[in-house]
Amino acid sequence: MPLASRHPTKIKGVMMELSITQPDDWHLHLRDSDLLKAVVPHSANHFGRAIIMPNLKPPVTTTAEAVSYRESILRALPTGSNFTPLMTLYLTDNTHPDEIKLAMYPAGATTNSLDGVSDLFGKCLPVLKEMIKQNMPLLGYSNYCLPVLKREIHRQAIVSAVTSGSKRFFLGTDSAPHERQRKEATCGCAGVYNAPVALAAYAKVFEEAGALKYLEAFTSFNGPDFYGLPRNESKIKLIRENYAKAQPTGDP
Repeated sequence: MPLASRHPTKIKGVMMELSITQPDDWHLHLRDSDLLKAVVPHSANHFGRAIIMPNLKPPVTTTAEAVSYRESILRALPTGSNFTPLMTLYLTDNTHPDEIKLAMYPAGATTNSLDGVSDLFGKCLPVLKEMIKQNMPLLGYSNYCLPVLKREIHRQAIVSAVTSGSKRFFLGTDSAPHERQRKEATCGCAGVYNAPVALAAYAKVFEEAGALKYLEAFTSFNGPDFYGLPRNESKIKLIRENYAKAQPTGDP
């Protein structure tokens, strides 16, 4: 039988409940070491699966490293969690076709990405051909795609697209935790750590757009359909109620 979340998501406002198929996160940064242990429970609380970004320091460039990283994530999960990390590799100029899995990071595109690809169709052409043979997707990163989206009209355009009901759009939080000293700096790291509140924020945006009927497809159907994976069978419950802001307990 489908199960409701043990920790229902809270949305600011009057009481209301909404049951949806458990979502997946198709773009997630979990980092490693102590930071990994601190943040992974927040994603596992809401999402069934997540594509894990490989831009660690050093990056995850081989299958063996991806397997080791996956084991670290699984060890950090809360007891009883069924969260499934979907691993990727960080594509570099030296990646061999045998190492092909899922990921591509152009050099300099995001945090810890300077070791990435500098000549995609020159140095990486054999890898791309092997990916075609294996029917494996190439995931391109764009934090820094120009022009930078920074005006209200840009935000409105994104909201209009994702709440339209189009199957081309699906959930990827890009939740990206950083240590405080790296974020609160003259040149702070890119990325926002949003995992604890991401699902509530999506629900609020869809409601304000009058598009709650499309929320479940965006969070739970379009992603697995795109990647050819089965949809999750479990359910989670979103509860609308006043949201109490948690007090900080120290650096993440």
